[in-house]
Amino acid sequence: MPRTLRLYYEQELKDYQAFKQKRQLEKAWHHLERAHILGQPYPVEHTHVHGKMLTFGIKTRNVKEIVGQLPRLLVGGIKSWAGTIPVGNTGGANVVAWKPMPIPQDLQAIIQQAHSTI
Repeated sequence: MPRTLRLYYEQELKDYQAFKQKRQLEKAWHHLERAHILGQPYPVEHTHVHGKMLTFGIKTRNVKEIVGQLPRLLVGGIKSWAGTIPVGNTGGANVVAWKPMPIPQDLQAIIQQAHSTI
């Protein structure tokens, strides 16, 4: 992951933690999805976010999320490494795992900026 992109990825994870601690779970999940979009092309970061999503599912006792995250956790990093990710997919069990999705404009700009500085 390019260093400039890593800063935004880590900020999304920090925002996730902050909202989770405040028990604002919808906002926390939103930032976890954004971290997923940023980390998805990179095997380690992609797998890390799915691990956090699994933990979130466990803590919130969301069986659908737990069951949905297990295969994503197992194959997400491999798909990143192989370059076969569904770009923009937010990573939760509430969306089809192989469905590409639109990337929010602010994240598109961040990704483009990071790739232009490589």
